[in-house]
Amino acid sequence: MTRWYWKQVGGTLIEEFHAVRKSPTNARRLIDGVIIHGGETKIAKSPDVDLSGKDVTVIQAKANRLGMYLMGQAFFSAALIRKLNPKTIKSVALCKHDDAVMRELLERHDGMEVVICPPEVFATSTKT
Repeated sequence: MTRWYWKQVGGTLIEEFHAVRKSPTNARRLIDGVIIHGGETKIAKSPDVDLSGKDVTVIQAKANRLGMYLMGQAFFSAALIRKLNPKTIKSVALCKHDDAVMRELLERHDGMEVVICPPEVFATSTKT
């Protein structure tokens, strides 16, 4: 799912982006994908990129209906990325099925978007 979305928009994709490293006082937090726009279309690793001053999209993906768990991931992933000083942040909740009530709640917030993957993505791939 994440790669499908990336192929639609281009840029540099970082899968399983390390937003927070594990420490004695917190758990590790991974973001399914981060896309840096305006650069080369490629896949990179978290340690190899600098988000400062860049236009980025954070992606959280679930192969089910849009719900509060995915919405929370999308919302708070954007908050975690802010500390890395990107120029702009768009946050995408990527899912298999829409929920009109939940979509309206999430998209009230600036920079939040719901994207529904087409059925053919699931017929040809098992990787999110």
